[in-house]
Amino acid sequence: MPIESGSCASARQAKQKRKSHSLSIRRTNSSEQERAGLQRDMLEGQDSKLPSSIRNTLLELFGQIEREFENLYIENLELRREIDTLNERLAAEGQTIDGAELSKGQLKTKASHSTSQLSQKLKTTYKASTSKIVSSFKTTTSRAICQLVKEYVGHRDGIWDVSVAKTQPVVLGTASADHTALLWSIETGKCLVKYVGHVGSVNSIKFHPTEQVALTASGDQTAHIWRYMVQLPTPQPAADCNQMSGEDEVEISDKDEPDGDGDGSSDCPPVRAPLTSLKSHQGVVIAADWLVGGKQAVTASWDRTANLYDVETSELVHSLTGHDQELTHCCTHPTQRLVVTSSRDTTFRLWDFRDPSIHSVNVFQGHTDTVTSAVFTVGDNVVSGSDDRTVKVWDLKNMRSPIATIRTDSAVNRINVCVGQRIIALPHDNRQVRLFDMSGVRLARLPRSNRQGHRRMVCCTAWCEDHPICNLFTCGFDRQAIGWNINIPALLQEK
Repeated sequence: MPIESGSCASARQAKQKRKSHSLSIRRTNSSEQERAGLQRDMLEGQDSKLPSSIRNTLLELFGQIEREFENLYIENLELRREIDTLNERLAAEGQTIDGAELSKGQLKTKASHSTSQLSQKLKTTYKASTSKIVSSFKTTTSRAICQLVKEYVGHRDGIWDVSVAKTQPVVLGTASADHTALLWSIETGKCLVKYVGHVGSVNSIKFHPTEQVALTASGDQTAHIWRYMVQLPTPQPAADCNQMSGEDEVEISDKDEPDGDGDGSSDCPPVRAPLTSLKSHQGVVIAADWLVGGKQAVTASWDRTANLYDVETSELVHSLTGHDQELTHCCTHPTQRLVVTSSRDTTFRLWDFRDPSIHSVNVFQGHTDTVTSAVFTVGDNVVSGSDDRTVKVWDLKNMRSPIATIRTDSAVNRINVCVGQRIIALPHDNRQVRLFDMSGVRLARLPRSNRQGHRRMVCCTAWCEDHPICNLFTCGFDRQAIGWNINIPALLQEK
């Protein structure tokens, strides 16, 4: 028997060691049985010093790795099919994603662009869906029924102020930038009287508490007191107005606003001269009101002062100074000799004339922008509205902080409070009119659609609690005033 040399033996051992480490992993689509048989053949064809149990474990692990690679390959095929589908969807936009030709940087760039497009589409769809959901909630949770009753169209420019007469016959008054003030029949919408005595924008109109006399403030730096005589026309059958919830809304364009040219106000009997002209201001007179009893009137001006006049003599009784910037509004208490003035200096002031020998003033600071109006309510409360998009309810006995704050999404213009029902009507720059109770709970939003509602900024509101048809009036820069019937359930008022 030949004897193997030492060098040959060592060479053969090295060869066997290299062979034991030459296991390869091959991609295959064979069945599990074929794979197992192949693994046995490989195992038997190898001369390894490893125990059989360890070799079996290694073969099982390598088999698991091979199956993982197969799963990755299948996923790769699925991704290819998805890329083809995306290419078809983006073909209309001139974009394709070819996984075979794109580098990693190109694929990342186009994938990012496609993702941003899909993200934008998702945002648009989400916004539309949530808008529909919110609209459905608003429709079902409306707290009041708001019905448009009559539109009063006749001015040739925006309407700044609206007011309701306190004596019979009850008429509606509007003050406009077209230099006129018009009186209307509430029931028929017919113009009854046109006051043409001002040579500037008419910014405010208020009716005397006991006589057929009106007080108007104007940009011509004067306030006029003038008498009117009206005879109400025979009421016509009311037009059929669709009853809408106070939360419905449809956007419309300015081109749909009524045209004041050729209106029915041209045949109104005119009043050309005032009974009295109040002329002590050096700037635009933005608002005016009667003190209780109607023997005195107060005016607010852009010259930063408010003036108190004697109506019979037209003499200036007091000049109310203290505001740092232009005044925006003035209002008198219905039963007491109190006046509140608001200003662009972010404050409003309470002037007390109940004691003839003492004329005290209190300053209310709580807004961060122009105070557009401040009005009295029942009891000892004042409600103020501001361009800072808030409305605040104050207790005259505690000026440090408001007892309620209403936050809105738009600047608030001249507000008005329904004394009997304690409801605040808020006109907004964004054409909305919202109703709140004194605790700050929203009751309704007046309808605004392509058939009804204001088409531009709503400037003022006025309640008429005793009228059987219209109990709220609004006016705006779309040159029209609107009469509404507001029905709020008694249960909500109690709450």
